[in-house]
Amino acid sequence: MTSLSAGRVAPGDPHALPERLLAAAAASHARACALLLALCLVCFLPGLASLQPMDRDEPRFAQASKQMLETGDLVDIRFQGEARHKKPVGIYWLQSLSVALGEAAGVPQARTRIALYRLPSLAGAAAAVLLTYWAALAVLPRRGALLAAALFGACLMLSAEARLAKTDAVLTACSVAALGGLARAWLGRAGPRLPPAKVPLGKLPLATVLAFWLGLALGILVKGPMVPLFVGLAALPLSLRARSGVWLRALRPGLGLALVLVLVAPWFLAIAWKSGGAFFGEAVGQDMLGKVGSAKEKHWAPPGTYLLIVFATFWPGAAFAALSLPFGWRQRGSDAVALLLAWIVPAWILFEAVPTKLPHYVLPLMPAVAILTVMAATGGALDPRRRGAVAVALLAVLIPLGLMAGLSYAGWQLDGRLPWAGLPPLAGAAGLAGLAVLAFARARAERALVLAVLASALVSPAVFGLVQPALPALKVSPRLAALRDGLACPHPQVASLGYREPSLVFLIGTDLAMLNSGAEAIDFLRAGGCRLVFVEGRFAPEFAAAAGAAGLAPPAAGRVSGFNINGGRRVDLTAYGVSP
Repeated sequence: MTSLSAGRVAPGDPHALPERLLAAAAASHARACALLLALCLVCFLPGLASLQPMDRDEPRFAQASKQMLETGDLVDIRFQGEARHKKPVGIYWLQSLSVALGEAAGVPQARTRIALYRLPSLAGAAAAVLLTYWAALAVLPRRGALLAAALFGACLMLSAEARLAKTDAVLTACSVAALGGLARAWLGRAGPRLPPAKVPLGKLPLATVLAFWLGLALGILVKGPMVPLFVGLAALPLSLRARSGVWLRALRPGLGLALVLVLVAPWFLAIAWKSGGAFFGEAVGQDMLGKVGSAKEKHWAPPGTYLLIVFATFWPGAAFAALSLPFGWRQRGSDAVALLLAWIVPAWILFEAVPTKLPHYVLPLMPAVAILTVMAATGGALDPRRRGAVAVALLAVLIPLGLMAGLSYAGWQLDGRLPWAGLPPLAGAAGLAGLAVLAFARARAERALVLAVLASALVSPAVFGLVQPALPALKVSPRLAALRDGLACPHPQVASLGYREPSLVFLIGTDLAMLNSGAEAIDFLRAGGCRLVFVEGRFAPEFAAAAGAAGLAPPAAGRVSGFNINGGRRVDLTAYGVSP
């Protein structure tokens, strides 16, 4: 099958609706971008406000951003009284700005609305999808670029990161901007470049140059050296292949490095002065190099882990991406495929070699995987006649089926009920995934990819919009905060014994006291004023003994039982309150 016949459908084919939808959206850049934005809203918005702060990383970021607003200090990064010198300041600035705008717009209790802190991630994820479309235009026609961007936008890992107030969605957008600029420099180094870059040989439009360097600069402010690392790991094998790095001059490094220095240096100088150099010691010496040398925070996994989990994290495109690997190997000599392999392979090998492994580490590589997959599909290289090809494609059906079973089990075990509202759309997603496999088996690879994207458009709303709100057992910290809000006395001082999750700090307040013993809890309650202490079940006997020794019998203000995702165990907490 040729690239032309791969996308051709018979005029009366009743099953050709996916191709017609794709063709209609690809009629112009405006339509393509509008469709991609609509896909982002469908996949990323459900659950943005109802999903509880996800311990532990997300509320740490959000709380540090909240403290910037409380103190007015936009240089130092702190979680309660502890310096948080792990990541640069970029994401904290974006989150603080988002919350400040929410306050200005009159959002009630804006500083504890986790959805406001997630808006930069939502915008970053949408920008990453649009930038994937832009990057794909360097090697694909508009229709193929649209499909590649949609395939990336539909992947579960990006959908998850769009809802978390962390760095990774914004980092991915920065990476795609920089690597999209690098792609145009590479493909334009010899001979006329592909449209729309109709400029003299060796020159790049100023917008492309600025996209590259601004992606680098913002990426450095968001996550330090990661975007320069991705760019360097891609540029090195390409330069070795060309036996020269002269092609990089098209990116105007003199102008670009000056721009990066102007944007990045002020904060790094300010934090170096304010922390006495401690920021660099912790961020580089402990956080980054610590992850390279050993597994941090119990996140060790063996090499090859990403190759296995990608079938879930890059669903629904992962099975088809695996089938595109022979195409990538055969076409590695072409400039376009060499570029995509340079984008993916060196960084992937590095992440597999590092002991610390988290699923989102390889997210900035997924746009190139999506582009390579669509290149294979539109080039007729996804051949269902290859041994085992249809069996591999069937993996696309397993994720929605697995989610149906897993979420049903979780709902029954945690709350004694099934999440009925989310099951029909998950069943629909499984059906669409099955149709995608059937289309692939009939040598309609492009149709299969469109159907897979439509399946994902059902999964995200089902999981995050319908099932997640119906699992109160997972919302321990929000339910504890509700107990605080229900007290008769206003503005109580609050402490916690045994339950130390950052989400509780974010929802209760920066002055939440973390206690270590039952005696400390009793002393806290006896200190006067309106006070509330949460006692985790493991500490209940110790607390009762300390209360008896002190002759104090504080009344229970409420109880919360649930499941602590971070600890992976059930928790039972009792709130004890005293009033003046």
